[in-house]
Amino acid sequence: MSLYISRLLTLAEKAAEANEEAFEAAAAALCKTLEAEGLVHLYGSGHSVLPAQETFPRYGSYVGFNPLTDPRLMWHNVLGAGGVRELLWLERTERYAEKFLDHQPLNPGDSIVIFGHSGRNASGIDTALYAKKRGMTVIAINAKANLDKPATHSSGQRLADAADIVIDTCAPIEDAIVPVEGWTRPVAGSSTVLAMMMMHELVARTAHKLGERGVELPTFASPTIEGVTLNDTDRIYGQYRERMIKAQERHLDFFKQKMRGDA
Repeated sequence: MSLYISRLLTLAEKAAEANEEAFEAAAAALCKTLEAEGLVHLYGSGHSVLPAQETFPRYGSYVGFNPLTDPRLMWHNVLGAGGVRELLWLERTERYAEKFLDHQPLNPGDSIVIFGHSGRNASGIDTALYAKKRGMTVIAINAKANLDKPATHSSGQRLADAADIVIDTCAPIEDAIVPVEGWTRPVAGSSTVLAMMMMHELVARTAHKLGERGVELPTFASPTIEGVTLNDTDRIYGQYRERMIKAQERHLDFFKQKMRGDA
């Protein structure tokens, strides 16, 4: 019997059952956004950046997702400049995320999926609060096991409190899931892999809902498949660019109105 995979599958099956209602609500929200030619933004810091990167761009994903990846919230070294200690400090610094988000095309009617295991870091909470002010639907993917811990954010909220819809990864608080005889702590983290699985479930369900409405979005396919070429991939990137340009134009109009005092 596997040490890690069997335990991970047990958690994944538990999450699939526990989140049925949340999956449906989240997929309906994403479908509404994408059908209106809006964007589904993806946000995380630290390891929680990885589910955002895994969602788009990749084979099997489609135009409409926008990963918000701040290089300062991703480590590039273990120690020193761009290292983990800097990242851990920054993601706990309130109001930093707002400075990053001000330059992103977040528009009313869009949706955002925010990843975070503990749901207590300022980065994710600030992003959720910012997005709601912009008229967006906020979906949190985190571990509800952490809800027993008190909030540390000045708002008194955790990520789950600030979100409209919460999807539980069912990962344990300690994240690692494999005990080792003679060791004081378990090994092999689960939260990032489970968050990716939860997001791929949303990708699939949203596509099904769009298909039922007669909507097909440009989808990446591997050029190793017969009949698919690199030109197909370039064409989809072009369609993605067009959607992003429209989103940026809407975002610019909002800030022009804000400067005039209309928004």
